[in-house]
Parts: sequence; C-alpha cells; structure tokens
Amino acid sequence: MNLTFLGAAGTVTGSKTLVTHEGRQLLVDCGLFQGYKNLRLMNWEPFPFDPKQLDAVVLTHAHLDHAGALPLLVKHGFRGPVFATPSTMDVCGILLPDSGRLQEEDADYANRHKLSRHPQALPLYTEEDAKHALRRLEPLPFDQAASVAEVFSLRLRPAGHILGASSVELSANHRTVLFSGDLGRPDDPILRAPAPIERADCVVVESTYGDRLHATEDAETVLGEVIGRTVARGGIVLIPAFAVGRAQSLLYAIYRLKARGAIADVPVFLNSPMAINMTEIYHRYRAEHRLSVEECSGMCQVAKMVRTVEESRALVARRQPAIIVSASGMATGGRVLHHLKALAPDRRNSIVFAGYQAGGTRGGRIVAGEHSIRIHGEPVLVNAEVVSLPGMSAHADAQQIVQWLKTAPQDPRGIYLNHGEPGPADALRQRIERELGWTASVPRLGQTVVVES
Repeated sequence: MNLTFLGAAGTVTGSKTLVTHEGRQLLVDCGLFQGYKNLRLMNWEPFPFDPKQLDAVVLTHAHLDHAGALPLLVKHGFRGPVFATPSTMDVCGILLPDSGRLQEEDADYANRHKLSRHPQALPLYTEEDAKHALRRLEPLPFDQAASVAEVFSLRLRPAGHILGASSVELSANHRTVLFSGDLGRPDDPILRAPAPIERADCVVVESTYGDRLHATEDAETVLGEVIGRTVARGGIVLIPAFAVGRAQSLLYAIYRLKARGAIADVPVFLNSPMAINMTEIYHRYRAEHRLSVEECSGMCQVAKMVRTVEESRALVARRQPAIIVSASGMATGGRVLHHLKALAPDRRNSIVFAGYQAGGTRGGRIVAGEHSIRIHGEPVLVNAEVVSLPGMSAHADAQQIVQWLKTAPQDPRGIYLNHGEPGPADALRQRIERELGWTASVPRLGQTVVVES
C-alpha cells in the first residue's frame, strides 16, 4: 500500500490521505482547509488526483476539516461509495448542507456589500451540492468488516471525539494501516473513550495536542467563574462553539452549573440551527455517550433555541446579561460573527473560546491577544474579556495519545503523525521515539510513503 498525504500535513485542517494498492484508490477523509488564507485558497485548487478514478472514500467523522470537501469531490465527478458510521452519516446530514448554505450566505453578503475583490463572490459549493453528496454515503457500523474495491478490508473502531467518530482500520495484502482520526479523551464527560488498538502494522495518528497536556483545572468551574464575573458587571458571555460536539459539551456544563446553583439563572441562548438539530441525534445514539436520559434532556433544554434569522437579529441587539453559544467554534463564519461585532468592543462582555483555535482563524488571533479583527471587511475592536478554556478540547493530549498507542498488541513498523502544526507534531514524534522506541515521522504535504508487504 502507498499512502499519500494530501491534507492535514503540517496543519490541523484539510484531512485527506490517498491510499493506493494494486491500481485501486481509496481516500481516508475529505476535509476542508481552514484558517490561514493560503490554506483556505487550497480549497479552490483542483484535487491532486482524478475524483472520477477514486474507488471509495471513508470518513473518520463529520467535522468539516475531515468531511467538508466531500461536496466538492462529488461535484467534480466522484461517484463511488462514502463509508461512515450511521451516526456520522446523520451528523453529516446536518453539517454539510449547513456548510453549503453558509457559503452561499457569505457570498451573497459579500456581493450585496461589495466586499469581494472579485467581480462576483461565489460559494465554494452550495447547499444543493452538499445534499447531492450525501447520497453517496453508505453506513458501516462500528467493528463490522467490509470489503472495498475488491482489494481493501475496512473496519471502523470507536474514537470518541464526537458522535460517530472512528479510527479506520484498513487492510490489504496481509498488512493493516490504522488511521486514528481525531482521538477523543478517555476522561471526556460525555463521550466514551477511544477503543484500544487491536491490530496495526502502521499507524497514522493525529497530533493536534502533541506538545501539551490538558489543564488540570476543572474547565466547568472556570466557566462558572467567567459567567459569574461577567454577569456581575452587566455583560454578556459569548461562546463560539462548534455546532457538533463542543456546543453540546458547553450546554451540559451550563446545565450542571445551573443545577447546583453555581451561576445566576440568566437566560441561555443557542444560536446555531445546526447545533439545535444535534439534539435529536444525541438522544438517538445514547449508546455512544455517557449521558442518562435525564442528563441528555437537561443539556438540550437548558438553552432557548434561536431558530429564525429574525430571532437571531433580535439576540444580536440584546444588551442584558445572558449566555450566548453560537457557531462557528473558531469564529471563521456563521452567526457568531454578528455577535462578535456587537459584543467584542464592550468591556463588560466576555468571549470564551472552548478548545483548540487553529492558527490564522479569528479565534486564534483573538486568543493570541489581537485587539482588532476584521469581520465582513470591517475592523472590530476587541475590548471584551477573552478567556481560553483549552480544558474543554475534544482532542486527546500528548500523554493520552501515547497511552492509546501503547494499547497496540505489537510494535507497529511505522508511525506517521498528521493533523498537527509543525511544533506539536514534531514534539509528539520525539516523545514516541523516546518513550516507546518506535520509528515515527511527520509527513510533508504531498509526500507518499510505502507500507511494505
């Protein structure tokens, strides 16, 4: 087997790994590049392979940096199956059309306000493109083997992280490559721990937090303290959050804080249609998370759901104390941008970032201390209190990744680190070689490696 790293190499976005064997081609993940402009521009470039010649795609999970380019792939001629767990399929059914719709809305906004440098701003793909791509999805439940393109054997293993997330166990010619996908945390309050490794001659593992450990402080307690001091000064707490996974973790934490009287009973708003639609999915897939029926209901009912554009506009105009959870998590787009424009200049307010902020995103720049950011072509002052809660990340940290690797029943022949910035990826490489004695490397974008038979 040959592995070619076409995304998430030297960065945490755009996950794509092309696997070729005996003339067959399979793509593990098909994600969008996000963050820095030079990365985002790569979304507009042709795929470095012919989508029409691709036999199949397998998704580790539904986040846009792993599945968001699927509509582009189908738009450019891919007609094969896309394998994913049933819950990942359901989450994609929410996430991908919403992505297309947001891109259409952003292009329309840019055209109406003449913000584009081009004669006409165009969406990368449309909501209809996304719906068309969803027809390619085929369910593959956890731990069920499937034959793909006659030469591959495929199995999906639970990875934690978000509902439906999997590690991909891909075998051909008596060799097995395991793609970790995004690994969840064994101590996650909602999702179950990643499954141990059962077999792997080679492992492709994420390295998002490869150079750090999660904070020992309790993120829920810190969140309660931020809410308390913000409400005391008459402000609003704005929490940019990924609609899938992070929004639910935040709502669960707020529900727990309210239940024990740790925060004032201020109104909570969830301003993300996509996150709202996740409610039913959490109830449907209770076997994949730790919440009881009561806890799941409490998480879903603690906030008022803001569904319409009119309700969203009214919420943007609000100035009384409240907690607003809105997508997107790195402030790259969506309704949260309108809240940032309205709330960031006011010192009474707080902006809470829960989890990893990729370099080049608005979230990353705000957390880094920038006092002015551009939103819809206009500068916006950041005077509000900025708080980072990395302890709420859904990614395993360096120690947890190493502990997961240790579950392998035999030493893999090679470890390849992707989905990480250069510093974290190399730090994890060194740690693996030092602690486990395994050969590890960090592939370059476009590099091909051979898994020997």
